Amino acid sequence: MEIPTTLTRAALAIIAGAMLVASPHAQNQQQGGHPGRLFPPSDLGLLDAPDRDLWQRPDQIMDAMAIADASVVGDVGAGSGWFTIRLARRVGPRGLVYAEDVQKEMTTAIQRRVGREGFNNVKPVLGLRNDPRLPAASLDAVLMVDAYHEVEDRVTMLSNLAKALKPQGRLGIVDFRLDGTGPGPAPEERVSPDVVVNDATKAGLKLIRQEPFLPYQYFLIFGK
Repeated sequence: MEIPTTLTRAALAIIAGAMLVASPHAQNQQQGGHPGRLFPPSDLGLLDAPDRDLWQRPDQIMDAMAIADASVVGDVGAGSGWFTIRLARRVGPRGLVYAEDVQKEMTTAIQRRVGREGFNNVKPVLGLRNDPRLPAASLDAVLMVDAYHEVEDRVTMLSNLAKALKPQGRLGIVDFRLDGTGPGPAPEERVSPDVVVNDATKAGLKLIRQEPFLPYQYFLIFGK
């Protein structure tokens, strides 16, 4: 795999750092810490690093989530729509992607992006801080990529995501590992996968499996 450049590493550190609020206790941050401040819309271009496909591996993520033609999926914390357009391409014209974010600037940017790229199967959704406002029992899969640390009440958010899933639907959460390798924030600013699993259990979700193929991130897949 091509190793990200120093510039890319720095940009991604800025991205992740902007999403986090500094805590005086590193241990608390590793255990979940305080929710981060929202990513500034003025920095959206940083989310489209040219080598992101290499280490984010979106096709493998979608394969692991069984996202296919005609799937109905959610991209929660969609930001610039980087993953949204890849999901839209995968599900095709018979599928649907709900691109959710809590900032109006983000959903507007996504609307413009999918229009430029000619997708008619994306529905931007302006969510609430703890509720993505997705339709109940209607999604085959939901992805939350590098956004978990922004959520204020994580158990409530996960409970609302569970309500949006079909009975056999899957929720995938991707975030940076605690070891500090590769792009992303400093280790003390990262959220432990154990914290995510514990939150999900409280929300009535169960861990189906953890995929090991991402070089810098953990990838947890949950079911109802």
